[in-house]
Amino acid sequence: MNKTRLEAFSDGVLAIIITIMVLEIKAPEDDSFESLQHLIPVFLSYVLSFIYVGIYWNNHHHMLQVVKKVNGSILWGNLFLLFWLSLIPFATSWIGEHHFSAVPMSIYGFVLLMCAIAYNILQYRIICLEGKDSILHRAVEKDLKGKISVVCYILAIPLAFVSPWISGLLYIAVALLWIIPDSRIEKQLN
Repeated sequence: MNKTRLEAFSDGVLAIIITIMVLEIKAPEDDSFESLQHLIPVFLSYVLSFIYVGIYWNNHHHMLQVVKKVNGSILWGNLFLLFWLSLIPFATSWIGEHHFSAVPMSIYGFVLLMCAIAYNILQYRIICLEGKDSILHRAVEKDLKGKISVVCYILAIPLAFVSPWISGLLYIAVALLWIIPDSRIEKQLN
């Protein structure tokens, strides 16, 4: 099967996810700068989640650049990733509205962990179709950033009950780790 429909659908879903997140930021009823103060946690959670969605979009785009064809297994793997990404607006809203408290922060970490696992499943499904000699396999076979990310999420989930700020710092650290686009695929193409 051709990959263009998969790419177009994924781009559309990611655009909707970002739209939903921004629509969760409600304008204050008052017209003063002080009325914006209660929106600071909501805005900060939006910024972090926008960065995460952007990272997934960027890496998804790079990954699909080297894919020649897709099959049903890849389509389902992609839907599994999009399912977990679609929960980011819920988790974002919850941590923002409750000022980064423990339970919402742990659930946010769980959603991020599942997004990472789903992305790895999609990569695996593509490699199964394209083979061990594929560009994607050569690019990701030593995936240190991915392993560090998963460990950080696993640590952050229970640490939210010790200090939500520790969890938040771990989520920010992972985002900073990935904010520079992953060049492994581009290096394999050159």
